[in-house]
Amino acid sequence: MPKIFITNKSGQPQKFLCHGFNNNKDLTVPAHSKSTLQAPDHQNSGAIIAVHDGHEGEQAEITFNGFGGNDFIDISNIVGAGGNITIQQQGDARTRKGDPLFMQNLRRAWGKASAGTKNDLRGSIFTDKEGKVVRMGPIKDHPKLESFVRGFADGKTYIGVGAWNGSPGNAADNGQSSAGHGTKNAVITYSDGDATPGEGDGNNAHRAPMEQIRMVEHFEASDAHKPEEHKGEVGIDLHNQSNKECTYFFYDNYWNGNGTAGANFDHPLKSVKLAPKASRFVPLPASFKGRVQRGTIIPATWVEFQCEASNDHAAHGDISLQQGCDGAATIQGTDGAPHGSGPVGGFTKDVITHAPAAAKVKRQDGVVCLGSTMGNWMAGPNEAAAQWLFKEVGQKKAYIKGGSGTDDISSKNRRFEVVFY
Repeated sequence: MPKIFITNKSGQPQKFLCHGFNNNKDLTVPAHSKSTLQAPDHQNSGAIIAVHDGHEGEQAEITFNGFGGNDFIDISNIVGAGGNITIQQQGDARTRKGDPLFMQNLRRAWGKASAGTKNDLRGSIFTDKEGKVVRMGPIKDHPKLESFVRGFADGKTYIGVGAWNGSPGNAADNGQSSAGHGTKNAVITYSDGDATPGEGDGNNAHRAPMEQIRMVEHFEASDAHKPEEHKGEVGIDLHNQSNKECTYFFYDNYWNGNGTAGANFDHPLKSVKLAPKASRFVPLPASFKGRVQRGTIIPATWVEFQCEASNDHAAHGDISLQQGCDGAATIQGTDGAPHGSGPVGGFTKDVITHAPAAAKVKRQDGVVCLGSTMGNWMAGPNEAAAQWLFKEVGQKKAYIKGGSGTDDISSKNRRFEVVFY
């Protein structure tokens, strides 16, 4: 069962409201002390909320074993602030969320604010007798406070409302919803100083090997190699059949099980930019098991594949529309004789333009797509999209709902031809 480690680095006891954990009982962590909460082994969501003078403040939000078998953690200041807090998966600093110096940055911004700005924020920023900011009220109740806080904490914590129920939300806030790496213990650090976890707080335990912490390998269209120049190599012959330049991102799963996998949403292995009607060969390790998609956000059409299965050592792939659809795509093996004669997975028609309005959503980048048929952290399943895709594409050609009934496309030479339309 995962645990929640809470460290209070401040010089006074700190009270936390526990929603969904600790039997919903309040918890007070003594000064310079740690407390441990046990979470259920099944999926469980909740929040640990710091309390200041009887008011809710910064909070750590947690979903263990969520979508794709991954944890989802974030820090939110939507209901206020009075201290500094961060959260991360134990041993993985890459998953850290929150501004460890939120209050210091708030005080600095307040000190530089004009008289007009301070007047606009009256009733939302609270100071002591010396004029030092000690607490911030709910951002949700003060629209002008949101833009003020974005000036120093944008992209570090939830400030406004992210994507939800068809609303694209704020891109910086949406980024706070990125998935963790599987299910691990959660490390929460509170402080009235720097809330960065210390050596004993899970900051460096079980560090990922250095080869796993790498920059995304990127290819431009100008350095593309023709697929026929790489015969015998493992990878993808990637084609952009659309009328606009696109960048495609390859995501290797975080983990793989028997019929399950930990979907990767935030650490692509490599990306490839292709001009309209252009193509290139993309080399991949034989161990690759994941997907390629347009861009980095969802909803999006997923081309799922592994380069070498353990049983027959062939590549296997399919098209999935379960996380939405931003256009057509196909996958085909390259070991047929003649080339291109084997089975094809996916579809080539435009299924978005004439789809019912209820099936469509506007992505945070403004692109209109079909919604997720299975749901995720942003919204529940879009049944209108599912029914439209069953009619226009069918489960045999692409995963729409459930984990069966879709053609498995294989390639003995560990290489696929993937076309995005």
